[in-house]
Amino acid sequence: MLAIAALTLLSSLWTTGAQASAAPAPPRLEFVFEETVTLASDVPFGTTPWGKRNIVPITGGTFQGPALHGRIVPGGWDWQLTTPGGCFALKADYMIQEDDGTMIHVLNQGTVCQNERGTHDALFTTPVFEAPRGKHDWLNGGAYVGTLELTKVDGKPAVHIRYYRAIQP
Repeated sequence: MLAIAALTLLSSLWTTGAQASAAPAPPRLEFVFEETVTLASDVPFGTTPWGKRNIVPITGGTFQGPALHGRIVPGGWDWQLTTPGGCFALKADYMIQEDDGTMIHVLNQGTVCQNERGTHDALFTTPVFEAPRGKHDWLNGGAYVGTLELTKVDGKPAVHIRYYRAIQP
């Protein structure tokens, strides 16, 4: 009975709010930082029931932005999957170290599938950051999006990633 009353109240508030205000403005993206991540050679994992797996060790790199700059800590990895249907997924798990010594955990995931032309569009990622309480606590929570491009550093494979945070205008 209490659940029905709560749902009725929520429904009433939602309807009243919808009539009283226009749709909220969509969020906009604010640049947070960009990084160049250096990579080791691929380590083929093999074909699984979900597709062809590949591991790419993360060897280092640098990052910089308006409020952050530092280095990519060697030892992370990028776990990749190419599906039989033409999709490519990545899940990178690594640490970055701010110049002040703060360690920040990055978990960055994304999927891109072949379009009707048989090519892949841009790969967007959805990173999650975990920073200790203090100066960089603002990275915890929120919604982030990343853009990823292949590149080379000193002739070796790397990726260039730009991270943005969704904010209300």
